[in-house]
Amino acid sequence: MADTPDIQAFFDEATHTVTYLVADPATGQAAVIDPVLDYDHASGRAGTAGADRVLAALGARGATLAWVLETHAHADHLSAAPHLRRRTGAPVAIGEHIRDVQAIFRPVFDLDDVSGDGSEFQRLLRDGDVLPLGRLRIEVLHTPGHTPACVSYRIGDAVFVGDTLFMPDYGTARADFPGGDARTLYRSIRRLLALPPATRLFMCHDYKAPGRDAYAWESSVAAERAANVHVRDGVDEDAFVALRERRDATLAAPALLLPSVQVNIRAGRLPRPAANGVPYLKIPVRFGTTAEAA
Repeated sequence: MADTPDIQAFFDEATHTVTYLVADPATGQAAVIDPVLDYDHASGRAGTAGADRVLAALGARGATLAWVLETHAHADHLSAAPHLRRRTGAPVAIGEHIRDVQAIFRPVFDLDDVSGDGSEFQRLLRDGDVLPLGRLRIEVLHTPGHTPACVSYRIGDAVFVGDTLFMPDYGTARADFPGGDARTLYRSIRRLLALPPATRLFMCHDYKAPGRDAYAWESSVAAERAANVHVRDGVDEDAFVALRERRDATLAAPALLLPSVQVNIRAGRLPRPAANGVPYLKIPVRFGTTAEAA
């Protein structure tokens, strides 16, 4: 079909994140969505092996990278967007409400090198914006709730939903991060589920729901409406909010929350190196009981 992109998924099991290489088969123009930087928090070592596999696939196709797209400022992995930009020159784009996320986290980490205006990214996207991808179009859908800046990307018959939805047997994204809101998330999800039933939905993460042995990341509007354990048809907004808030209260912070956020609001750029040439991440330390710290 003319409106069907070629899609190749790269699953990073360490962070349960899926990076997508999406190409227009007619022209070879391509976009990479949510690239992952290899990062071991225990040692502080970072690498680009995962991103280089994406670049190798791009080269094998003879494709040209037109866009690096972030669905939001991730809290569970560091972005490899700067590496892809250095290698290809492709602009890095994210939803315009990244400015809200920067405003939340700049004071948390005392980051004097974060703009606050989103200028670390080459393009800030508004709801309804359309980006060219060869003969295809990338339509931007603002889908907040997990964070204020979340966007989904509709390309032909496929939508890349970021952290709004998961596979039907796993449910939906948490909404308890600063700026998140379960009621807003429900409305964003219903917007996605109002698309044609055959629309393919591609998840940013998978954690293998209990009873499932294999990772999976492709669903459909019809499948989500019929069987999503949190938000299938018949689950109203109040019921979803109650479920989501109850579940979020039991969840621990993501393992890479602190390094990820302070890097990703910089468009994946590491902090300026210190005098010894090494960049350092900040870890806020607060004294008090667990309840007080929370």
